[in-house]
Amino acid sequence: MSIVLLTFVLATLLTVATPGPTSLLAFSNGARHGLRDAGFGIAGAVLSDLVLIAAVSAGLGVLLSTSQPLFSAVKWLGVAYLAYIGLRLLLSKAAPAATATIVHVTERRRLFSRSFLVAVTNPKGYLFFTALLPQFIDPTTPVLPQYLLLAVIFSLIDLVVLLAYAAAGKRCAGRFGSKLIARMDRLCGGVFLALAGGLAMLRRAGA
Repeated sequence: MSIVLLTFVLATLLTVATPGPTSLLAFSNGARHGLRDAGFGIAGAVLSDLVLIAAVSAGLGVLLSTSQPLFSAVKWLGVAYLAYIGLRLLLSKAAPAATATIVHVTERRRLFSRSFLVAVTNPKGYLFFTALLPQFIDPTTPVLPQYLLLAVIFSLIDLVVLLAYAAAGKRCAGRFGSKLIARMDRLCGGVFLALAGGLAMLRRAGA
């Protein structure tokens, strides 16, 4: 592995290991539904990584950083969705530990779409990748294969880390029961509302 890729791996590990919206959802889903069903949410988060990187490679990140109307539209969409998820978690009722892993198909779809939309409606993701990825791209060689490689590396690391968060959530719920699930939902709901507030205050660079 080249020093460039090694540096990217380390930067990715530092980024995805830091608690954020998708990792909090993975932990909450693992506690409430178990590892297998939490995997649907993780799949949505990993797909969002690929979508964000594809969008940035196509120039959407640069467009967001230069277009105030587009930036505002994505930002307020993200604020609304984060606030919605936060309120849902705050108002949710914890299932008994024995039945917490029984999830219907519609619920699995919701787990998938929730984690996916949390990422793709947040302009910070586009701006982050816009700032990060070009540092590891050699413009003298074809850039598409390089973006593909970085996307695969980032997604695989994110997958492993989110699985660890979900497994930790499942273990905590198994040890402490439904009371912990209720408390974690309240905590995660409060964090999501705080994230929505922080995103609402975000300003485009140079605005």
